[in-house]
Amino acid sequence: MSKNPTLFGPTKWKKNFYLFLTGQFLSGITSMAVQYSIIWYLTKTTGSATILSFAMLLGMLPMVLLSPFAGPLIDRWNKKLLLIVTDIVVAIFALILSIVGTISADFPLWLVFVSLLVRSIAQTFQMPTIQSILPTMVPEDELTKVNGQFSMVQSANFIIAPALGAVLYSMIPMNFLILLDVLGAVFGVGLLMFVMIPKIASEGEAIHLFEDTKFGFKKLFENKGLWYITIVGAIFMLLFMPAASLYPLMTMNYFNGTVGQAGLVEVIYSVGMLIGGAVIGIFGNWKNRMNLIFFAYAVIGVTIGLSGLLPATSKGFLYFVLLNAIAGFATPYFNTLLMAMIQQSYEPNVLGRVLGVLNSLLSITGPVGLLFAGPLADKIGVEKMFVIAGVGAIVCGVINFMIPVARNYDKELQKRLVEEKELELEKLKNEEF
Repeated sequence: MSKNPTLFGPTKWKKNFYLFLTGQFLSGITSMAVQYSIIWYLTKTTGSATILSFAMLLGMLPMVLLSPFAGPLIDRWNKKLLLIVTDIVVAIFALILSIVGTISADFPLWLVFVSLLVRSIAQTFQMPTIQSILPTMVPEDELTKVNGQFSMVQSANFIIAPALGAVLYSMIPMNFLILLDVLGAVFGVGLLMFVMIPKIASEGEAIHLFEDTKFGFKKLFENKGLWYITIVGAIFMLLFMPAASLYPLMTMNYFNGTVGQAGLVEVIYSVGMLIGGAVIGIFGNWKNRMNLIFFAYAVIGVTIGLSGLLPATSKGFLYFVLLNAIAGFATPYFNTLLMAMIQQSYEPNVLGRVLGVLNSLLSITGPVGLLFAGPLADKIGVEKMFVIAGVGAIVCGVINFMIPVARNYDKELQKRLVEEKELELEKLKNEEF
């Protein structure tokens, strides 16, 4: 169970957390604007579903291969330093890509892929680090709301970054646009210097990668409810990621849209995510969060599935935008609520190892789907991939609901948390007497 070691007072933890959140927003928005620009560059210059799927594959492989081993390092290393170093490494590679793009006629495709790979490796360390930091920075009863607020920041990045990227892509040469990553690193690292991140018991301990990874897997496997939720989530990723990688092609090839319209779809999806995250951030203390996760499976399944059945007309594109706004609204209910439950299920000193294994399992099937996504989309049509993803999401939601230990996971978790608080209060009373 999560035992929150934060020593901050009611006002101080909020100031500290929102400073951290501001840094993540500023560094995230610049990084995402560059990321979208690179994807649009690949879409416009190649027009290939296979190239886009390969780019997405490079973005996911580090999460699959490195996450189980990143977890032990995150538990043992200084978390602030880890976030700073990864930001700087991404900025260095952005600088290299910008210089090569300036002195060459075109960006070498292999270097673009290397840049995407480095970004993904950095993300593999950054996200679990942030996820394991949050329980130490805020009170336990605020975790769901804080995760909702963090989701709002990510959604705001997703809203602004595609629009910003599309505008800058049309105005600024790609080799200069990439330098936004360097600016983002300056914002992120600069503000992080002023953030207080409490140390946990495992920091500085000896690292035994394989033993620690095995330990993280064992802790997750023993928690049967969360284990089944993770396995079903992995199946969902297998079916959903191929469609997710093909959004630019769906807009620009199927609907004959522009880069601006591709950006619009991303923005509208993210507006939905922002609203969904805001609802969680305001009304986050639900008694059974699994019901909302089932709701997310159903809504995402229906909206994404219907997207693949739309006619390739301007009216069809408008419905596509509307459906993705609804899908975006449902997305945080899966990601955010699941993360809050995970954070409350484990002690902070083992959370990194568990998250490493869990993130790897949730991501491992994505690359498998992406290997077939490009060639399959080129053969049967990109819109059919959306139908497959939609049907898959609904089936996964039904399977998850039919497993009692998964369906009742949050009810049992919250019951245990209440019992632990009562025991701690009773212990404090006894100590007073």
